[in-house]
Amino acid sequence: MALDRPAAPNDLHAFWMPFTANRQFKKSPRMFVAAEGMHYTTADGRKVLDGTAGLWCCNAGHKRPKIVEAIQKQAAELDYAPAFQMGHPRAFELANRLVDLAPDEMAHAFFVNSGSEAVDTALKIAIAYHRARGEGARTRLIGRERGYHGVGFGGISVGGIVNNRKVFGSLLTGVDHLPSTHIPENRWTRGQPEHGAHLADELERIVALHGAETIAACIVEPVAGSTGVLIPPKGYLKRLREICTRHGILLIFDEVITGFGRLGSPFAAQHMDVVPDMITCAKGLTNGVIPMGAVLTTAEIHDAFMTGPEHLIELFHGYTYSGNPIACAAALASLETYAEDGLFQRCADLAGYWEDGLHSLRDCPHVIDIRNMGLIGAVELEPIAGAPTQRAFSAFLKAYEKGVLIRTTGDIIALSPPLIIEKAQIDELFSALREVLQAE
Repeated sequence: MALDRPAAPNDLHAFWMPFTANRQFKKSPRMFVAAEGMHYTTADGRKVLDGTAGLWCCNAGHKRPKIVEAIQKQAAELDYAPAFQMGHPRAFELANRLVDLAPDEMAHAFFVNSGSEAVDTALKIAIAYHRARGEGARTRLIGRERGYHGVGFGGISVGGIVNNRKVFGSLLTGVDHLPSTHIPENRWTRGQPEHGAHLADELERIVALHGAETIAACIVEPVAGSTGVLIPPKGYLKRLREICTRHGILLIFDEVITGFGRLGSPFAAQHMDVVPDMITCAKGLTNGVIPMGAVLTTAEIHDAFMTGPEHLIELFHGYTYSGNPIACAAALASLETYAEDGLFQRCADLAGYWEDGLHSLRDCPHVIDIRNMGLIGAVELEPIAGAPTQRAFSAFLKAYEKGVLIRTTGDIIALSPPLIIEKAQIDELFSALREVLQAE
C-alpha cells in the first residue's frame, strides 16, 4: 500500500541543492511528484513535457514497465552484493551486453556510479596503464576548453568550464587543454560544421611543448553537452585520433551524454566512425533510474594489468557500489527497452524533423546561434548587458510555466528529449519555446 505523502515538503531548508540557485528556488519551488512517458507531473497537478530527458539521461522516457519490474524483482532477490573479491551474475551479463553494443575494439567494462566517477576512473586507468607498460613518465592529461567531465577533481581538472573550476584551488597538476571547437565561422550550422578540424592540431603543439613521453591521455566529449551543445567539426575527431595514435597517447571519449542513442547510434564513436581507447558512459545506461556508470576499455589496456601472481589485485581502484545488483538489473532492462522499441533508429529517423523545428526559431528575438546533432539542440541567446545568464534563466522559468522543461547553461538553452518523443510533441516543444523567446 502506497504511503500517503504530502505533495511538497513543509521545510526546504536542509537540502543543499546541486547546481541550483538555492535561494531563488526555495522562494518559489518547482516540484515534480510523478513522471510517465514524456511528461512530469508537478506538485500542483500540471503536466510538463520533458524536453531534456531528465538531465540528458531518461532516453526511453519515464516509468517504463520493463525497467520498473526489473528493479522490483532484483530488490526482492538480491539487493546488494560486494564487488570486491565477489561477484553476482547480473554484473557479468551487463558487461557482456555493453561490449557487444560498443565498438568492436571495446572488450571490458569497469563499473562505477556516475559519469564523474567514470571519468576519474578512466584517467586513473590511463596513467596506471602506461606505468604497467614501463612508461611511468606518462602522467600528463589533456582536456579541452569548455569541456565538461563531471565534478571529481580529475574531471574538473581536465574540464574547461570556468565556474566549475575557479573556486576549488589548483586542482590536478600536469594538465593542459586544447582550444574549444566553437568558432564564429560555424554559426547557424545544421549538424557538423565545416570549419575547425585544424584545431585538433593543437595537440601536436602540446606534444612539442611537453614531450609525448609525458602525456598519458586526451579526453574529449564527441559532442560537448553541458557547456551548450558544441558540435565537432567534420574531420576533427579523426584527426585527434590520428595524433593520439602517432604519439602513443590514449584517447578517451566521454560519452556520458552521447551514449545510448542520443545521436542515433549506440555510441557517438560509431556515429563518427572514430574508435577511442576508452569510453566513459552513465546517464542513459540505466535510463536515469538508478545511479550507474561504466568505463569501456580495449583488451590491450585491460591485459596490460593482468600480470604477476594471479592472487594479487591488479588495479587498486573501485567503489562500494560498483556493479550494484539493482543498478545492473535496471541497466539490462534499459538496454532491452531501447532494443525492443528501436529507439536508436527512432532517434536517427526523427533527427531531420528535430533539426527543422529547432532552426525555425532562428528569427526569434535575441537568438544568436542554433546548433544540433541527433536529438540534441541548443539555442544560444544574446546575454543581457551586465546580467549574464539572466535571459536564459528567465526563459527557463517561463517555459516551465507553459508546461515544458528545458535546460540552460549560461545563456544557452539546451534540449535533449527522450527518444520516444513524437513529432507532435516536437512541435509542442518548439511552439512553446517560440512564445517564450518572443516575450523575452
